Amino acid sequence: MNLEIKKIGNSTGLILPKELLARLRLEQGDKVTVTETPEGFVVSRSDPTFDRGLEIARAAMKKYHNALTELAK
Repeated sequence: MNLEIKKIGNSTGLILPKELLARLRLEQGDKVTVTETPEGFVVSRSDPTFDRGLEIARAAMKKYHNALTELAK
């Protein structure tokens, strides 16, 4: 399925057809996560628990950057 990226107001968007939304089990207003894999990109519904965990991990990596750099050697 080929889709076209379009200008929507002052933004740029991708219009997803109804059949694709149904196959992805998504509805208008859902938040999605796009993940890059060796095979391409995966689009999935966002998981608030995972997103919060990622936020915590990023904060810890920033706080302990020097220690993590030393451990990586």
